[in-house]
Amino acid sequence: MIKEIMQRDCGWDGLMEIKFLTDVQKTIEELKNQEYQLKRIQHILRNAKLNNQKVFICGNGGSASTATHIACDLFKIGGIRAISLEDNIPLMTAIINDSGWENLYSDQLKRLFDKGDVLISLSVHGGTGKDEGDFWSQNLLKAIEYVNKNGGLTIGLSGFNGGKFKEMCNTNIVVPAESTAIVESLHCLIGHLIAMTIQVKE
Repeated sequence: MIKEIMQRDCGWDGLMEIKFLTDVQKTIEELKNQEYQLKRIQHILRNAKLNNQKVFICGNGGSASTATHIACDLFKIGGIRAISLEDNIPLMTAIINDSGWENLYSDQLKRLFDKGDVLISLSVHGGTGKDEGDFWSQNLLKAIEYVNKNGGLTIGLSGFNGGKFKEMCNTNIVVPAESTAIVESLHCLIGHLIAMTIQVKE
């Protein structure tokens, strides 16, 4: 009786949940086709670790929290000098106030980046699309451009059709789904996988 009431009140009949999990399973299967990109990312990050280079991670919205999560795992599990560019909130607000949202990450990199460092950028749409607030993820694209021009390596994690990340990043994994929830969830999974494989290989 209680279960029936909860299902009715919440509008839950199991169909949406089953479809979501089925779509996640299908997307994971399709991700296996990008084994080359995954191995290339592992190679780049292992070399960064061996050469004591820094790895910066950045994203917006939900991808910002995933960036922090990946930085934590790469540092703690992978033994990499990983830095999330979203974690200093006073600095972020100062840069946005003085230099604009589009310079949030590139301004930090101008102070922190050294030749040979790596940038991982996360974006559901890979830097394409817009809404009433203007074009999406311009701060990520400027950061990628800066690292590319200054002797670093760039890694993208995107979704949908991959967006501009496909052409701008040295390597990019596209989560083959047109669902923000699925793309963001699997970006986190990919982060765990990369950190674990780097740890295992050492």
